[in-house]
Amino acid sequence: MSTPPALNRRAFLGTAAAFGATGLALPSVAQQIDPYTGQPIYGATTGATPDAGAVQYDSQSDQRHNISSWHAQDWRPYFTNLTNGAVLCDLPSRTVHFWSEDESVYRVYPSSIPVSPDLTRTGRTEIIKKVVGPSWAPTPDMKKRNPEWPDFVGPGPDNPLGTHALWLSWQYYRLHGTHDTRKIGRKSSNGCIGLYNEHIKELYDLTKIGTQVLLI
Repeated sequence: MSTPPALNRRAFLGTAAAFGATGLALPSVAQQIDPYTGQPIYGATTGATPDAGAVQYDSQSDQRHNISSWHAQDWRPYFTNLTNGAVLCDLPSRTVHFWSEDESVYRVYPSSIPVSPDLTRTGRTEIIKKVVGPSWAPTPDMKKRNPEWPDFVGPGPDNPLGTHALWLSWQYYRLHGTHDTRKIGRKSSNGCIGLYNEHIKELYDLTKIGTQVLLI
């Protein structure tokens, strides 16, 4: 069983730093054992943390092709103004962009995206709630697809929402962290957008209730 090259994540993070995400600590090395299955993370044919799951984790998806699609974005094609700041989730490039209201801060982060079109939602929404140490519960549809999943997971290393979460106005949709770092850059979620914990913490601090969010 081979381990994906470390270059993948370094290239992602280097690109983020080049576009303004400087001063961030490098994300920790990916877990070696998945907390739900006890199986090694790299090379696993199924995911295990609830947000990945057996049917959600695309183990054949290669994140390396996303690196070439990373580039700085201008907010103007996507937003009419920057009131309360703005977040752009670019699903094809699997990146999340942030602009502050006064344009003094711009960040871009690698992200995970939904695993299939039927789980993908696009359009305009906004941040309505911010939580440090979020808890997690499967949606009714998730539970129907995966009845073996727990009904509730409290804050901590097994929580699929990571260390911070931003609630969107759409029911069940979040921008959140992840302890399962293999997800970033891949199709690996039930609809939410995931970031490294280090990055969602920064985005949490930069955003506010009412920050605009656009998924394209």
